[in-house]
Amino acid sequence: MRHGDTELDLAKYIDHSMLNPTATPEQIEQFCQEADRYQFPVVCVYPSMVKLATEFSRGKKFKVCTVIGFPTGANTSATKLQEALEASENGAKELDVMVNLGWVKTGKSEEIYNEIAQICEETGQTVKAILETNLLTNTEKRLVAEICMDAGVSFLKTNTGWFGGVSVADVKMLNEITKGRVGIKASGGIHTCDQALELIRAGATRLGTSSGVKILQQREKEE
Repeated sequence: MRHGDTELDLAKYIDHSMLNPTATPEQIEQFCQEADRYQFPVVCVYPSMVKLATEFSRGKKFKVCTVIGFPTGANTSATKLQEALEASENGAKELDVMVNLGWVKTGKSEEIYNEIAQICEETGQTVKAILETNLLTNTEKRLVAEICMDAGVSFLKTNTGWFGGVSVADVKMLNEITKGRVGIKASGGIHTCDQALELIRAGATRLGTSSGVKILQQREKEE
């Protein structure tokens, strides 16, 4: 572990994510208990579990996050907006919204902007745009990042994890693009303390992972 890493409050970076499609209410409750115990700022669950997670969050410090248009982003804009509004009504305070990758590939900048901006404006919640960087060229990454920032997102999120894991290089690129204007959520395949620390050093301000507890336990052993 590098000098200075021991001073880092690693828990505050972790979005404690339960995005297993077979997740049970008992597992959601467990993740919420872990978020409370380890002081993770966020629990991220599927939309159908938002109301339940919100109940478990009462009196606790963590917020409930959910995913919109997940994992492909190919839903219609109206469907995404309705999903986002319903999630907000059910208690979600943060929304990880998958961008329409087909629009990115065909240069439909206005459509991307309008979709994301409407969700940001009408929900009033913290929105993280998921870019799925593994499926984009560097030019496309820069374009969609700028569009989403202009549309009002609070974070750019690297990946869903469904199409490969996050890379340090992509986080560094997003850090160069954002220049601190918005946060960067690194997500996809983060399982170790070393990975987590390397991504934070590269510029990540949040880490989406289901391995938060294991990562903190690894860190305790290394210290």
